[in-house]
Amino acid sequence: MSKLVLDPAVFSEAAVALDTRMVNDAIVKALGAIPDRWAVPLAVIRAARLAGKGPFPLPPESPRARIETIPGPRGPVPVRILMPDGDPKGVYLHIHGGGWTLGSARENEGLTDRIATNCGLAVVSVDYALAPEEPYPAGPDDCEAAALWLVKEGRARFGTERFVIGGESGGATLSVATLVRLRDKHRLTPFSAAVLTAGCYDLRLTPSARQWGDLPLVLNTRDINFFVGNYLRLAGKAEDPDVSPLLADLKGLPRALFSVGTRDALLDDTLFMASAWMAAGNGAALDVYPGGCHVFIGFPGSITDQALKRIDAFLSDF
Repeated sequence: MSKLVLDPAVFSEAAVALDTRMVNDAIVKALGAIPDRWAVPLAVIRAARLAGKGPFPLPPESPRARIETIPGPRGPVPVRILMPDGDPKGVYLHIHGGGWTLGSARENEGLTDRIATNCGLAVVSVDYALAPEEPYPAGPDDCEAAALWLVKEGRARFGTERFVIGGESGGATLSVATLVRLRDKHRLTPFSAAVLTAGCYDLRLTPSARQWGDLPLVLNTRDINFFVGNYLRLAGKAEDPDVSPLLADLKGLPRALFSVGTRDALLDDTLFMASAWMAAGNGAALDVYPGGCHVFIGFPGSITDQALKRIDAFLSDF
């Protein structure tokens, strides 16, 4: 993976499939019907989502999943572990999205169960501390602890030391921060690959994030500012490379698959980070999907099918 090739045609309206347009219209209608998404207390929003009463369906609970805790800097950190059929070929450390404010390993079980099933990997999905109750650096500290636990326990627990890391949206941000922390603080580079979907890599806001506006296509500019404000409520600055990993030294990181849709407020984050990743000497592949909304792989559609097959292939060959 030595080239990043972009076809300008993927950014044209003509390239957007009819089913993608229909999915996007349905999302805007569903979220546009909510007068103020953030008027409800976050605890209520989280509970509703876990009960399947959020704006989008909750995936079925996987029979593979079991909940454990691992040691963390502020106490036990819950993880959901999904085992494949047969001995694991490797372990995928998954970090969920949600603007460092929402989300959970359980809510991502459609994606993580698929990876365990299709790729033969054990999946360890981290329920890290959420802001604003536990703002930065609590979340990345928990993810760092989970990565160190996997390095220490991986061989005994899973019979392998082939590790990959990844996540979606804020989870992709934390995945990169975790890779950099392990390299700089612990002199460790244990991950062979990274799967990074629609990350927010510059919390100062890239042009696409600043200019997106109010359209509630999963994520808009107000949402991004809300999440950043929660995350950095007590500590950290957007200019800090540990907060905005686009600003970090990216040398010596594993090969990565970057995925994003053209109708994502965080489009620029992925375009910029994929280029910086390759410029730092790392392997990088960039897939841009016409019309895809923020983390479109969580919604049905033809581009979702394409992207998930691409992720499966990448994870089967790391």
